[in-house]
Amino acid sequence: MNAPYHIWQAEPAAPDLLQAQATAALQQARDDAAAHAASHITSHAPASAAKPAIANARRVQVRCAASIKPAPITWLWPGWLPAGKLTILAGDAGAGKTTLALGLAAALTAGSAWPDDTPCATRRNVLIWSGEDAAEDTIVPRLIAAGADSTRCHVIEGVAEGGVSVAFDPAQDIADLAQTMTRIGGAGLLIIDPIVNAVAGDMHKANDVRRSLQAVVDFAAAHDCAVLGITHFAKGSAGRAPQERVLGSQAFGALARMVLVAAKEEDGSKRVLARAKSNIAQDAGGVAYRIETVQLAGGIETTCAKWEGRIEGTAREILGEIEHEETTGELGDATIFLRDLLSDRPLTVKQIKADADGAGYSWATMRRAQKALGVASRKEGAPQSGGQQWIWNLPNDGQRLNAPKPADDAQAQSWNTCRPSDHLPPPD
Repeated sequence: MNAPYHIWQAEPAAPDLLQAQATAALQQARDDAAAHAASHITSHAPASAAKPAIANARRVQVRCAASIKPAPITWLWPGWLPAGKLTILAGDAGAGKTTLALGLAAALTAGSAWPDDTPCATRRNVLIWSGEDAAEDTIVPRLIAAGADSTRCHVIEGVAEGGVSVAFDPAQDIADLAQTMTRIGGAGLLIIDPIVNAVAGDMHKANDVRRSLQAVVDFAAAHDCAVLGITHFAKGSAGRAPQERVLGSQAFGALARMVLVAAKEEDGSKRVLARAKSNIAQDAGGVAYRIETVQLAGGIETTCAKWEGRIEGTAREILGEIEHEETTGELGDATIFLRDLLSDRPLTVKQIKADADGAGYSWATMRRAQKALGVASRKEGAPQSGGQQWIWNLPNDGQRLNAPKPADDAQAQSWNTCRPSDHLPPPD
């Protein structure tokens, strides 16, 4: 007889077992939710509530503005050359940029007047690096001709490495100047000529320029040292906004706090220096200068900059005055217009500008008409009250066709008593 067999069948789970499993699952879900919430709260909690940071971990540093003490801009040349910041000096070949820069170095080391007759408040050392000019026959003779204190001028020649002297590379060796600064007792000005040599990469690419020049900016700030970077105008850039004419990427002008521009009159000796851009001061006005040949002891011939007074106008107007020429008819019409305006009495520059705008003449054209007529200019009013204004009047040398009455003539005579630095120099 065959033994009986059984079919196995799982028995239903007991009610208490199902309840236990459900309770465990619910608790696990609650624990997971609590852990997620705790993680979210910790990540958004203030620093005081967060867990202690891991040693040497990267973190963003901030300062509350209320804890920062405001500080004024420190100027070497007030309104033109700030300490601790990068300034670009750009211009066409032949403008005398290096000679001009060494003239500024002379003023700083000797404590003489700046180009606009502002006194130099503090004498400081100067560091000079040039990738184009030799120290013996160019840089030092020009410093001597400009009246510099040579004991305060230091020319960067190379870097000592492994007992061997290698060429100084502004793109790599700026940070190594810190020890030199300590050794010479600090410096107020570092001249880099040309500044494009401080770029490791493509000078036409903004990222390369910004990355490389950041080391220069950091050096300037760390040592309270003005950095003057010399460069050229881009070819074919005449007529464009002066800041945009700087050779290479526009990052050069954007990163610099000041951009100065220099230009030379074609077929003439007149040169001008103007402020094209400033993030920290006014960006109008300029200075006229010329480059003179000087004979030093030993028969050495060199050059130096001679300042010829301040100039009114924007950088674009100042450059336009010596870089562009109108047709004879346009300049002739503007000359007649200006002569007629001033035939009765002197007028303020503000009034002349308004009348010229109404007649369709640019200010650059009016400045050339001023030069053609020999119109004199001077400031009137008390500086303390802030009421000074520029006045133009015709000369009293026979060029004035519509002669005024004697009383007016005497008045005009009193207006024509300005210093040479108060108006443009006579035609070259």
